[in-house]
Amino acid sequence: MKRVALISKPAKPELKEIVEKLLEWFSAREYTVLMDEETAAYQSNGSVFPRAELGTQNLDLALVLGGDGTLLSAARSVSPAGIPILAVNLGSMGFLTEVPLGEMYETLAAVDEGRCPVEHRAVLRCELQRNGTKLNEWYALNEAVVNKGAIARLVGFQVRINGEFVFNTKADGLIVSTPTGSTAYSLAAGGPVLSPWVDAFVITPVCPHSLTHRPLVVRDDVEVEVVVETSGEKGFLSIDGQVGVPLGHGDRIVCRKAEYSVQLLRMRRAFFGVLRSKLKWGQR
Repeated sequence: MKRVALISKPAKPELKEIVEKLLEWFSAREYTVLMDEETAAYQSNGSVFPRAELGTQNLDLALVLGGDGTLLSAARSVSPAGIPILAVNLGSMGFLTEVPLGEMYETLAAVDEGRCPVEHRAVLRCELQRNGTKLNEWYALNEAVVNKGAIARLVGFQVRINGEFVFNTKADGLIVSTPTGSTAYSLAAGGPVLSPWVDAFVITPVCPHSLTHRPLVVRDDVEVEVVVETSGEKGFLSIDGQVGVPLGHGDRIVCRKAEYSVQLLRMRRAFFGVLRSKLKWGQR
């Protein structure tokens, strides 16, 4: 029997009916259904696991019901195990969750029959070092952000690439993003849009003190090192806007391409069509 995990956005009342019908669909095709605790709030007929443990359950598929934030959370849980993700858009923007609810069963049928293409998205591996010691590491599908804390002061950043000094700057923050993340916070901060198949990272200052500091695109096989330079106030490291840790003076964030990618099941693969729709670009 194939095994599928249902991963849902919390506080979406319409999911009760959606999940019930999904369980019937998967049962008719002899799938074993697992679900995270958020999904179990809508329907209790299934094996329930904390989301962080779903990647250890030998899954054939993870079905994400929600928005891009739900997908980012799911990706950290299941993608290291090589589990493909099908994301159904119940949110607003939906750059990643491109499948509309009305096309869910058509797309699921394509997945079940092996007709749905897989798109591989690069992941950022971020390591926090303090006083020469590695404290922890995290993985980001969108971006790692180093920014100031609550005090309205600029934070200093020193950026090195493969050990070579690139620049110092004072800014509200600094973003290191993947091509997938180029349409997220980096875009809002003035960074470029990268197509998902470009082998690159973007380094984007957030409101830099000097107008000469512009977003920088680098190859994704380099090591990007960001050194935090503060004068007493704390900085903050954020991973995909969902995982965070305080930073102090001299802390180093070292970013490299991860050893795995996120596998997205996508029927359309129409990246520029998504841009036109979501960014309200002029139609042809």
